[in-house]
Amino acid sequence: MDGRDLVRSVKVVGTTEGRRSVRSAWRRQRADAVGLPGRGAERARVPGLAREAEPQPGGGVVRFARSSLRVRVAAGGAVFCGWDDSAPEPSYALADGCPEADARAELEPDKDGGWRVVSERVTVAVSRYGAVEIRTPGGKVLRRDLPPRWWDPVSGPAPGGARWVQRSEVPADARFFGLGGRAAGPRLRDGVYRLWNSGPGGSSGPGDDPLHLTMPVQLVVADAGTHLVFHDNSWDGRVRLREGEEGAGSGHDRPGSSEVRMDGGPVRSWTVVGTPARVLHGWVSLTGAPAVPPRWALGHQHALEGCGGAREVRRIVADHRERGLPLSALHLDTGHHRGHRAFTVDRDRFAGLPELADELRADDVRLVSVVDPAVKAEPGYAVYDGGVTADAFVRDARGREVRGEVRAGEAVFPDFTDPAVRSWWGGLYAERLAAGFSGVWHDRNAPVTFAAFGEPTLPRSARHALEGRGGDHREAHNVYGLQMARAGYEGLCRLRPEERPFVISRSGWAGQQRYGGTSSGDAATGWPGLRASLALVLGLGLCGVPYAGPDIGAFTGAPSPELCTRWFQLGAWLPLFRTRAAVPAGAREPWAFGPRVLEHARAALRERERLLPYFVTLAQLARRSGAPYVRPVWWAAPRDRALRDCEDAFLLGDALLVAPVLEPGAVRRTVRLPRGRWYDTATGEVFDGPGRVRVDAPLSRIPVLARAGSVLPVAAEDGGVELEVWPPAPGSRGGGHVVADGGDGWARTTVERFVSRTEEGRVVVERADGGEPGYRVRVRG
Repeated sequence: MDGRDLVRSVKVVGTTEGRRSVRSAWRRQRADAVGLPGRGAERARVPGLAREAEPQPGGGVVRFARSSLRVRVAAGGAVFCGWDDSAPEPSYALADGCPEADARAELEPDKDGGWRVVSERVTVAVSRYGAVEIRTPGGKVLRRDLPPRWWDPVSGPAPGGARWVQRSEVPADARFFGLGGRAAGPRLRDGVYRLWNSGPGGSSGPGDDPLHLTMPVQLVVADAGTHLVFHDNSWDGRVRLREGEEGAGSGHDRPGSSEVRMDGGPVRSWTVVGTPARVLHGWVSLTGAPAVPPRWALGHQHALEGCGGAREVRRIVADHRERGLPLSALHLDTGHHRGHRAFTVDRDRFAGLPELADELRADDVRLVSVVDPAVKAEPGYAVYDGGVTADAFVRDARGREVRGEVRAGEAVFPDFTDPAVRSWWGGLYAERLAAGFSGVWHDRNAPVTFAAFGEPTLPRSARHALEGRGGDHREAHNVYGLQMARAGYEGLCRLRPEERPFVISRSGWAGQQRYGGTSSGDAATGWPGLRASLALVLGLGLCGVPYAGPDIGAFTGAPSPELCTRWFQLGAWLPLFRTRAAVPAGAREPWAFGPRVLEHARAALRERERLLPYFVTLAQLARRSGAPYVRPVWWAAPRDRALRDCEDAFLLGDALLVAPVLEPGAVRRTVRLPRGRWYDTATGEVFDGPGRVRVDAPLSRIPVLARAGSVLPVAAEDGGVELEVWPPAPGSRGGGHVVADGGDGWARTTVERFVSRTEEGRVVVERADGGEPGYRVRVRG
């Protein structure tokens, strides 16, 4: 028990919940003492020298004195490297299994006794000592993985594999991004980052790590090129990053470094190289296209904590309407359940819930239900009884149900790594649909239990099916939320095949985008929490999860009217736009902060509604290309070092640069512009990049700049769609894409591409194929 555990125990031990959390922590500790093997004597091992190689499709196997390395270049250019006979499958990250090999990539001898695989997009060089270099076709080194080191138990093979470490070098000018949702980002500075889905036990700010959704995914940007590396290993681990230094010491560059240290599991990785757009496209080609949210999920959503009942729901909706605030969905937390039991409804406070849902839907407001994985262990409770019959719950090493403590009381947890359990759980969502809900929000699915000390999750010794392979929670923990999202998404597809599911999840792993998006959790009140909200969304987008958003206004505490305004203004430009707060924190509705905040929030909401056709287009393009809605400002110019260090602004698609206000009292701010001409969308003022400019940022709005030549779809006053065009600079061209709203079903959509130019003092907009636009065109600026 460390100091933080002791403080936590003292705070809670005098309460009923506290006593339950102490019992839960002791139970977990005892289970691990019995179920986990002790760490005995270990022997360090490295690969040794290369002895021979065996060509295979797309590469081959290089055998060393004490290990072997499998190298395979896929047809799309992604590189797989697996040590100790590790293969690409089985994998929870890969969407459709291992992709087809590049038939033209062959393993051949290299200099100094090494080997190499040359393909159109990448070259992989393996030294005789086991170092692996990833090079561009022009020969520039993007990454150099040094030989891994294992610690093998002397007594025999370790269950799940030995712990290991691998160090890598990147160019001295490289910058690191990714590793899932990180509050201290989006650029990841020197430090250690844990790979274990959890949380700080309350609200989170830039100093808190890890959070609820970690991924062993690094995006590395350097002058030589951009690459993404994914260590396909779900065990607990740590990544130590150190940025390089140019001209260090006696004038020589010191490369940047990444050290990945895992408690077990395979040493295997995928690497994708190219421009940022090509890298993200390659990444989602491996891990699955992002799910497209229903159109209503791109509007403003509000979460109610401790729901007061149907009367409160009606009041909240009516208050939004009376004040002219668009609202697309209300999220109900476990307060609407009967005793916090999943898949139940408190009939006293929510009598006639299906009728209430129909009433709200007629007013274009949907209901979204929270779904926690914990199931109250109560005979007679239908979900528990059904799970017992299906043998659905996680068991310990002795074969007994693993139990934890949650708000509902003593609970058990479904094993989502079992296909039969996922199918059973997915069928339970029929009750949610019958109750009138249009979507689900998975919460506390790291998974989480009360714990006065130690980790607030399941015992590491808890047994899991792992698709029939068998294993324990050390391997299953990080993929638990991912597989719960899969169960919910696939269940909703079966139950309501005519509509796209809406699933957001607190926790997850690589491939999360296949099943929906993520709510980035309980942001801390304060300006650092506001900055962390942006970092989380940007970082998740660079890991392939484009639909994400924070709790607008912070989950705990009492934000000032100014902070609430700036948070609301930021949220209006993020993919998932949801306000939420804990019960003790008070209301987060804008009118609760006074008339000025209400006025500014109304303006931000109306602009969000006006841009809904653009968000629809970005969602569809993300599915096709993997490009996130929200992108770092260096997205199209990764070699611009000044842009690589910019963390206080972002691009929304290709057309807009959003510069939120992230500090108190600011009414002007500096914005770093990428190359090209940019228009202040509020004043029409013109700026030319690259460079830094000062722009107005009154409390009524945040600066948003439009790229010259942009063509973007917006809502017209008559309810249709029109094209908003910002004039190209003289002698240049611009353009944009439009994907028409196909509704909330699975209708096939078409991408329309438009180009813009100036001709004899007027702006000309036409389809890329030369046809008429087909939309009303409005020129701005």
